[in-house]
Amino acid sequence: QVQLVESGGKLVQAGGSLRLSCAASGRSFSNYDMGWFRQAPGKEREFVGIIRRGGSIIYADSVKGRFTISRDNAKNTVYLQMNSLKPEDTAVYYCAADMFAAVPRRADQYNYWGQGTQVTVSS
Repeated sequence: QVQLVESGGKLVQAGGSLRLSCAASGRSFSNYDMGWFRQAPGKEREFVGIIRRGGSIIYADSVKGRFTISRDNAKNTVYLQMNSLKPEDTAVYYCAADMFAAVPRRADQYNYWGQGTQVTVSS
């Protein structure tokens, strides 16, 4: 069982930066693939990126070059560094975990989810 708690969301101006954190409880955090998703009002949940337990990373095209995912296994935490933010990045951001996300862009690949944190980017 893994419990996830996101933090760090807030209102920021376009062009600004923000770092989200996702703290995991439970054992064997290092054995989990950790994903980030986001959901804007009226839209489906969207893949942002994943950092696998082995350290490999995949990003959605919409955030590539602007967002960076990292993890600190000693702290049981995964991070999402967001730079050059745009109004279209406004969403609730969720972290998700699974022992192995075979198709990481699909939300149904993850068994554990946090409650989400709101990111609002003003123009």
